[in-house]
Amino acid sequence: MAINVDELVIGILGGTGDQGRGLAYRFAAAGHRVIIGSRSEERARTAAAELTEALGGQSSVEGMANAGASRHADVVVAAVPWEGHASLLGSLAGELAGKIVIDCVNPLGFDAKGAYALSVPEGSAAQQAASVLPGSTVVAAFHHVSAKLLLDAEVRTVDLDVLVLGDDREATDLVQQLAARIPGVRGVYAGRLRNAGQVEALTANLVSVNRRYKAHAGLRVTDI
Repeated sequence: MAINVDELVIGILGGTGDQGRGLAYRFAAAGHRVIIGSRSEERARTAAAELTEALGGQSSVEGMANAGASRHADVVVAAVPWEGHASLLGSLAGELAGKIVIDCVNPLGFDAKGAYALSVPEGSAAQQAASVLPGSTVVAAFHHVSAKLLLDAEVRTVDLDVLVLGDDREATDLVQQLAARIPGVRGVYAGRLRNAGQVEALTANLVSVNRRYKAHAGLRVTDI
């Protein structure tokens, strides 16, 4: 049966952080029911109330503990801090079984010279997610989206291509369609999950661009 992307319930793990809140805001604005997940249910409910208010009370945003958000969502976005990424997702393997999990985590370090990519034994955060979620279909996407732009109500369209990587064609197609729910955004298939490492690492370069030019740069892929 074909999936109606417009009707997907989207769970956001790490939904109280800037990236998670930004994606939640845009998906709720597009008409999705969104469930913000957090280690603290109270924090999740507070974030959900704030987003509902920002959207004029016309959205469907709820807050739950991470397990509840995972259980009740159709598709789940992992926007959690890199520290604890594996342990958190692994603890939710049961709730996430049979679901598409979109991993947008960038393993980065920061020092006096700026941002740099961290080495991940599995190859990437997305591959790590796949290793601890054997019952889920993991797709890598939304790595290069500026949280500040997502949360800015005055930004009507986000000028950006979202690189989507995964090993399941139906899942990557769905995530590409989901990306397009954000005005101005296009989802672009960018390869198998084994190629997610360089996409995550490229975020360090964008951080450098943004710091030098005081911008919120994203990516566009030409000629397609």
